[in-house]
Amino acid sequence: MFDNLSNRLQATLKRLRGEGRLTEENMVEALRDVRMALLEADVALPVVKQFIDHVRTKASGQAVLSSLTPGQALVKVVHDELVELMGATNDRLNLAARPPAVILVAGLQGAGKTTTVAKLALFLREREKKSVLLVSADIYRPAAIEQLQKLAASVGVEFFPSRSDQRPADIARHAVEEARKRVIDVVIIDSAGRLHVDDAMMQEIKEVHAAVQPIETLFVVDSMTGQDAVNTAKAFNEALPLTGVILTKTDGDARGGAALSIRQVTGKPIKFLGVGEKTSALEAFYPERVAARILGMGDVLGLVEEAHRTVDKDKAQEFARKITQGKGFDLGDFRDQLLQMEKMGGMASLMEKLPGIGAVPEAARQQLNDGQTKRLVAIINSMTPAERRFPDVIRGSRKRRIASGSGTQVQDVNRLLKQFDQVQKMMKRMGKGGLQRLLKDVKGRLPGMSG
Repeated sequence: MFDNLSNRLQATLKRLRGEGRLTEENMVEALRDVRMALLEADVALPVVKQFIDHVRTKASGQAVLSSLTPGQALVKVVHDELVELMGATNDRLNLAARPPAVILVAGLQGAGKTTTVAKLALFLREREKKSVLLVSADIYRPAAIEQLQKLAASVGVEFFPSRSDQRPADIARHAVEEARKRVIDVVIIDSAGRLHVDDAMMQEIKEVHAAVQPIETLFVVDSMTGQDAVNTAKAFNEALPLTGVILTKTDGDARGGAALSIRQVTGKPIKFLGVGEKTSALEAFYPERVAARILGMGDVLGLVEEAHRTVDKDKAQEFARKITQGKGFDLGDFRDQLLQMEKMGGMASLMEKLPGIGAVPEAARQQLNDGQTKRLVAIINSMTPAERRFPDVIRGSRKRRIASGSGTQVQDVNRLLKQFDQVQKMMKRMGKGGLQRLLKDVKGRLPGMSG
């Protein structure tokens, strides 16, 4: 998310680095570029106007320190304003209620609402250590109840059965009663979606809301619909007391305008981002971290948290031992590291959190995609254990067998072996304390980064 906006803003701010100080002239030009970047990102016009006014005021006033360069100064002001625009702090779910805490989830059809309910359940079970009960009050969409039942099983939470001949308000009330009897911490109610906001739909969800008095009422909206996402969130908020928003499909949204507009337009915080199709692909929304990503500063804290949750500690220690000894790193270890990246959300998710990734040329970033990772793993899986330990034995006939077994070409196998050889050399250098030299070497090898 934010790829286009990030590239435009970073290019604008980079041009200021050569200036001796912020002047009226270079400020006007820079802010014009920032304004266009925000509009192209589909940020609401009133939000853009207010944002630019605030940046201009702060950049012209005492907020800019004399020790900062013009580029640094404007980056700081833009960063602080982006954080303020998106809500300043992370708004956690309010679960401080006598069990069960009830969460009602609303949204339009096609926004990914039911999948998001399962993601939220997994998030609460794994990270908040809560017991969760899911229930579907969607009596209209074919197989909606069955879909949620399967998702509940896949994320390891309880499911309350319902039928299409029941009233949604009754379904919700019975589910909460059942959770109270079983002392379950959280009930998440998946309501019916519609193709548009209509009176009948709103009346029905108001009845559900009145029946269970949820402590959280979350609106799920597709970020890729841009300003429509903001408008539908506003319409729902006027009819229902929303407590927050979940933006879905943010991994496919290069603009990000909805994320920058919703808080300002609706007054409701974004609480989560859906960042992929997997049930684990849900991130708590931290405005400061998102602002840092937009400006190319990365999200190291998010990266560390993700690693802490997903990394296999025993394998990590074994890997560290091999690096420090400078030997023993084989293709099996290489595959383990690739799979570890997959657990952490894939290459694209990791790259988005790395500081300075915007400086890496687009061509180089395109080479490091999740499809390529899966291909490499498939090739290694097609090798024998001996071949993984001693890749030098992989020659003509073996390469053809491995390519055939992995559904790839011999050239792909050759490319993997070459990449592994380079990685193995890097690991040996890291084992000898050459990490700083290694980082410089990697930067020099990336296309467009040498010199």
